[in-house]
Amino acid sequence: MITDASLDFLRELKASNERVWFTEHKAEYQQAYGEMLDTVVQLLVAISGFDRDIAVSGLDPKSCLMRINRDIRFSRDKSPYKTNFFAFISKGGRKGPYGGYYFHLEPGASFAGGGIYMPEPAVLDLVRREIDARFGEWQSIISGKEFSTHFPEGILPSGKLVRPPKGYEGTNPAIEYLKFKGYFTRRFFSDREVTGSGSAMHLADVFRSVTPLVHFLNRSLP
Repeated sequence: MITDASLDFLRELKASNERVWFTEHKAEYQQAYGEMLDTVVQLLVAISGFDRDIAVSGLDPKSCLMRINRDIRFSRDKSPYKTNFFAFISKGGRKGPYGGYYFHLEPGASFAGGGIYMPEPAVLDLVRREIDARFGEWQSIISGKEFSTHFPEGILPSGKLVRPPKGYEGTNPAIEYLKFKGYFTRRFFSDREVTGSGSAMHLADVFRSVTPLVHFLNRSLP
């Protein structure tokens, strides 16, 4: 279970994002990491109950967590650490091409959702073909009551083309979605919600509502 101590650590890290400070507060980091890892363990169990792909994937909970160290090689921002925890649960692992479920923990900006974010061109092409071929099913998924309740913003694009992608006409009924460069959902949570006693189960309910979208996206991929 995530506690206020984890959020406090992330706040302090944001204010003192330096290696010396991090080393001096290694114990607080390990506690916060442990709480996030425990949440991922709970989520894997819960998601396995309604997503067979996750149930048979044999995912290592640690492999679902992103490293807190930033890659600063090509960045002007040389801050060494991320100021959030991020977990991605997908049948192909966090480095695979498949869509999945994610949880971003950050004081005042935590969110969760599912989908596929900024896929490689070949993957994006396959997803677009699936949407074009089964647009009625796509519409049914994203207009569903449970989906719309959990994700009032609807489907979000990780970038969008101005013109139709190659091979598609502007008159295509699905054209606005075919212009997307990714397909994901997002729901924000307050600090109180992510530190509540039932937070993991609440997140799992959100993930259950996005499972049809995840399966739709993954069905198009080899």
